Amino acid sequence: MIELNVQQIAGLDEREIADLTKLIDNFNYHSSKNVEKQKYYEGKVSLNDVNLGIALPEGLQKLEIGCAWGAKTVDVLAARSMFDGFVGVNGTDVEDLDRIAIDNNLLTEYAKACRDELKLGCTFATLSADPEIGVKIRFHSPMTAGALWDGVQGRIKCGFAIIDSVPDNNTELFVPSLINYYTSDSIWVLQGNNGSWTATRYPHKLGRPMMEALIWNATSDKPFGRSRIKEPIRRLIDGYIRTIANATIGLEFATSPQKYLLGVTDDQFDAVVSNKFRQYVGSIMTATTNPDSGQNPVFGQLQQGTIQPHVEMMRLLATQFSAASGLTVTDTGVVNDANPTSSDAILAQSQTLVAMAEQLNAGNGVALRNIALMALAIKKKVRIEELSEEDLEVIAHFKNPAMPSVAITTDAAIKIASAREGFAETDTFLEMIGFDKAQVRRIRSQEAQARGLAVLGELDADIE
Repeated sequence: MIELNVQQIAGLDEREIADLTKLIDNFNYHSSKNVEKQKYYEGKVSLNDVNLGIALPEGLQKLEIGCAWGAKTVDVLAARSMFDGFVGVNGTDVEDLDRIAIDNNLLTEYAKACRDELKLGCTFATLSADPEIGVKIRFHSPMTAGALWDGVQGRIKCGFAIIDSVPDNNTELFVPSLINYYTSDSIWVLQGNNGSWTATRYPHKLGRPMMEALIWNATSDKPFGRSRIKEPIRRLIDGYIRTIANATIGLEFATSPQKYLLGVTDDQFDAVVSNKFRQYVGSIMTATTNPDSGQNPVFGQLQQGTIQPHVEMMRLLATQFSAASGLTVTDTGVVNDANPTSSDAILAQSQTLVAMAEQLNAGNGVALRNIALMALAIKKKVRIEELSEEDLEVIAHFKNPAMPSVAITTDAAIKIASAREGFAETDTFLEMIGFDKAQVRRIRSQEAQARGLAVLGELDADIE
């Protein structure tokens, strides 16, 4: 939650005040929902959150059962979206963008942003000029940023990002102290100091906010996307936690089955009750005839419980979760008949996930291209329309989301090389057979050195 009286910020005009007020209200409205999704992602769901009030004792309501299904829903898909840099119109690297990506650690930051995008529906990239590296790119989750959508332009109308926070002396919580507010012609820096705020305007000529959203699964009524940890997923996680709790309680009773002893005297009863654990672990139990009734004590044990119904319920939930999330049943950690038994079956089960990853890469590829064009425009101090044709044709490149094995890609590369002359001499061929970019550079460098030494050897032979 952000408690900020926008009307009292010195320096803002009426249009900025109206839009920023909408931004803050929209951010606060979604704040509690984002906190809930974050809780399910971290697996910090207590029994009090899911208890139906039937089988679970009240004393166990604060017990937390670890469940990684929320994190799995996000992380398994995010791991298949592997941003690999930008490619120019001729299929070559773009030197300026490569420098920007390295200075901003863009490949690593994208991996973090992708998890936030899938967790909360979207994430935001902000850009600003930087005197040292030319342009600075930062990613912000919806927990610390927000935006309004422009349906006409099909992009962000305006947005803000919390840059810094300080502890509140009254609540001991962190509150925003520095906020960047992005509009189509300016970046407003809002500085807080003891409850008062001032706004400083930094104009730009980009013609759009220096802010771009990476969005997952957007719809016409939800332009900023939908979370992977949506309502049906959360309810299945609730069911799993309840089932595990019930199974844990059932296992306790199965470990120490209920016994009974009939026809004992008062003294014998008191002796048994005073030390139940000793009676349970003892190998011999003795008792004399009850003098009042003349009957011998009768010892018995109730039928031992089983956790098999709980195991079956977990398998059912795992199958439903697999269908709802697109993950394989193996990813849930529950073994049942739906688990694949061969490599072909595993590949077939992952096709839904691969299709989702391709959808994710397609959407994020457009956003990353927009980020790249803004970064180039900021670094070259021009409008986006003034960039060269070569710059405008840049695209984002992703690794294969199917994540095939090296043996499969090597076989494919060799077959392509046999049908397409010169393919074996390309960097793409070396990457397909398993070499990363660093190894490709070393290979090319050492090949050039070898060719140079060969030429020198030929020259020496001619001189002699």
